[in-house]
Amino acid sequence: MSDEFIEIEVVYALAHQQDVVMVKMPEGATAREAVEASGLLLKYPEIDLGGHNKLGVYNKPARPDTVLRERDRVEIYRPLIADPKAVRQKRAEEGKVMKRGGGAAQDA
Repeated sequence: MSDEFIEIEVVYALAHQQDVVMVKMPEGATAREAVEASGLLLKYPEIDLGGHNKLGVYNKPARPDTVLRERDRVEIYRPLIADPKAVRQKRAEEGKVMKRGGGAAQDA
């Protein structure tokens, strides 16, 4: 690694808030190292990078060993509460008509 440092933003979004932490990392740092340096793992012990939480860089899936670049935004994803495909299937089985935005269509 070189003596240069890069600035990285690490984000963890909860249902009603998001926690954003800026960290300075040595060039060649990985996504996992940035998350560890952010302190979010201590603040939110439910985060499990080896299990149900995935990482991304600017909304694109990334592995924990992904090497970061200056001004990257590392995102910690929470698991989905419901599978979107299963929800759509259930609505279709119930005979509801879908409209843009995911709600039921209004009768005219």
